[in-house]
Amino acid sequence: MYWGHGFGWGWMMFGGLMMLLFWGGLIALAFFAFRAFTRSGGGQSRDASRIAPRGEDRALAIVKERYAKGEIDKEQYERMRSDFLA
Repeated sequence: MYWGHGFGWGWMMFGGLMMLLFWGGLIALAFFAFRAFTRSGGGQSRDASRIAPRGEDRALAIVKERYAKGEIDKEQYERMRSDFLA
């Protein structure tokens, strides 16, 4: 008989584990590639900073967003807008 030589259960379990790691890694790679290509704005959140990223433009965009959400009324919006544009 040929006992104790060659490949046994240990090698079969190692091969199964390697197969799971390979397919898991391939699926994870595909998932992250899909997520990177479908994300708009390079991964930035969808807020006023993405619309107008700098200085007074950003502040005005935030005021517009607050007015659109109903957080401030028209008089406050006009007053803040005129402050930023002056």
